[in-house]
Amino acid sequence: MKENDVLRTIDANLNRLREGLRVCEDVTRFILEDKDSTARLKDIRHDVFKAVSDSTKLAYSSLLSSRDSINDVGKESISLELKRRDPLDILNANFQRAKESVRVLEEFSKIVDADLAQRFKGIRFYIYNIEKVLIEKLQSTGNIR
Repeated sequence: MKENDVLRTIDANLNRLREGLRVCEDVTRFILEDKDSTARLKDIRHDVFKAVSDSTKLAYSSLLSSRDSINDVGKESISLELKRRDPLDILNANFQRAKESVRVLEEFSKIVDADLAQRFKGIRFYIYNIEKVLIEKLQSTGNIR
């Protein structure tokens, strides 16, 4: 495995994590109209960027340099990604996306920066907690299907 492969993996998963969190944030903002949880999700997105920015062993510019979106063999959507029934489906799918991505970030960061990997682990457990709270809250509103 080349260093560039590791950087591409980290870059792709940073994007996926932040995008997934942003969708969850917007469901929380516009569907649940929950100002505090919206702010918590926004803070997590910013913490992800800060974690990378604070790293002394990984430069964001190196992640951008490693990016090759045009040749990414996994960029096509699968049929399941094109089907969403309601805001709960959207929230669930994007929390799953965020959790999977942060786990990949945790694992691949161990190769370049163990401290960064620990920060991602903390973010992962924070996401587990807020997911539970928000899924339950959305289910209780009856604002599904």
